[in-house]
Amino acid sequence: MASNWNICGVCDLRNISKQSVIWCSDCEEGLCDDCEDHHSLSKGTRNHETVTIAEYQKLPSNVVQIAQSCRKHDQKYQIFCKKHDCPCCKRCVVEDHNKCEDLKDIDDVISGIKSSNVFEDIEKTLKEVKKHIEKIRKDREENLASLQDQKKSIGIEIQKAKTSINNHLDQLHQTLLRDLDTSEETESKKIRQLLSEVEKNEKEITEFQAALASIKQYASDLQTLLAVKDMERDLAKNENFVHTITKSGKLNHHRMTLKIETILQNIAIDVKSFGEIIVVNEPNELMIRRQKDQQAQKMIVATVSKSIDNLTLTLRRTVNTDAADIRGCTILPDGRMMFTCYSKNKIIVINKDGTTDFEIKPGRCFDMVYIGNNKIAVTSGRYIDSRYINCIDIEQRKVTEVFDVQSYNQGVVLTDEGTLIYCEGGNGMKTIDLKNKTRGSIRSGSLSAFGYSYVTIYDKNILYTNQEINTVRCIDFQGTTQWEFTNKRVLHNPHGISVDKDGNVYVVGTDSNSVVVVSHDGKHHRQILSNAEGLLNPQTVYYDQSSNLLLVANRKGRAFLYDVQ
Repeated sequence: MASNWNICGVCDLRNISKQSVIWCSDCEEGLCDDCEDHHSLSKGTRNHETVTIAEYQKLPSNVVQIAQSCRKHDQKYQIFCKKHDCPCCKRCVVEDHNKCEDLKDIDDVISGIKSSNVFEDIEKTLKEVKKHIEKIRKDREENLASLQDQKKSIGIEIQKAKTSINNHLDQLHQTLLRDLDTSEETESKKIRQLLSEVEKNEKEITEFQAALASIKQYASDLQTLLAVKDMERDLAKNENFVHTITKSGKLNHHRMTLKIETILQNIAIDVKSFGEIIVVNEPNELMIRRQKDQQAQKMIVATVSKSIDNLTLTLRRTVNTDAADIRGCTILPDGRMMFTCYSKNKIIVINKDGTTDFEIKPGRCFDMVYIGNNKIAVTSGRYIDSRYINCIDIEQRKVTEVFDVQSYNQGVVLTDEGTLIYCEGGNGMKTIDLKNKTRGSIRSGSLSAFGYSYVTIYDKNILYTNQEINTVRCIDFQGTTQWEFTNKRVLHNPHGISVDKDGNVYVVGTDSNSVVVVSHDGKHHRQILSNAEGLLNPQTVYYDQSSNLLLVANRKGRAFLYDVQ
């Protein structure tokens, strides 16, 4: 255990009090300026590891307290017993480890410990667990915010229903509002309790990272070895916390909906209830991957694939884009909607409530995809100068990176690995790795040579449209066709394409004024929207898998936002 580092240990033995300036981990004592000179020149101590007192004080207190010599025999550790996973002095070996076979010289064990796989694994695991906890915290905070939005929306629905019934239902109306408050508070309390645990673990991980950084820079190799082993045990608790809550169902989304009594529609005199607040805990789609899991399995609650026959759409909002020639759309993580206006070379950003937020004019803009870090990638279409893909920072509202692909570029999608896949017309599909900027191509069937093609991905497959032959095709990444869908009666001149988390494919038919959903295997289809719902030459569609929202945009004027259940 470390002695008083403020006082020179050598001078203290001579009854002289002098301030120490360095700390010797081998001698386990501080040294003043004079003693430091002798220490660095003496044959027996010239190779000892030393750090300044200021640097040594940066080590975590539990690391400073680690004994580097045997407390039982007051001798230096010289041997490490692999069987018992502990350091030993010579007397320890004789008394307690004389039958142990796997004994190693302590210098061999600690050599290179700071660059060892064990140390690197702890660094990676700390970073990984912190990232997972940050994801969980963000997810819970977003769920809290969504509950508030749902509460507001439901409150409005309740108010509208209230105005359509007689005064004698007012008391029931107030009762239901109290139920809404109680339900929201109850569910929010559950989330806050979990958030408290998450923030506690997040703080612990941050402290571990800071401690590990200090150990790596200032601790002796032996201190590092022993501290690493302690930290491995403590870190297992944080890992277990993440794995436990992802499997326990605590990350199920708390969702409130409103169920109005059917009898209210007839305003019957014997109504006993204004309605019911329903809380639905939906399985969370939060993705957590472990580096230690060789198969990189998804730590999420399994969901049951939805049949396209059971899909129901509820119109949440009609959006006035106030633009012509809309070609691409998306929904940002914060709920804002974005649309490309092809002929006007601009992007329109619209708030969740339908009001316009701002516009960007980056040049040619056809289709787009969110690529993370508050950025989007925007293709430029089929104009004569359409050879660029721009990366745009949404908050800065400007182009931050440009890819000169030297050809037309239309529909675009982003893979989980960070690779853009875009349609190059008659030349097929091309790729750009956003990390290392390398380019490639995908062997695909025919794309629209003189028209437009859109693309999306699901699992290990690529799905794309070909307006010239009225086809939706599914291929794997090697270009092998998995299935093909053609039905000109319900899907004529297909353009935009998107996919939900069950692999169901949503396609707009521009000339058929329709949105058709095709099952994940291509064997079944169903028309879910038509001109009866206001579709007029729809051009693009986007399915937000995190919120189960479907955004469909006409080429001119209006877009429609639907809840999908």
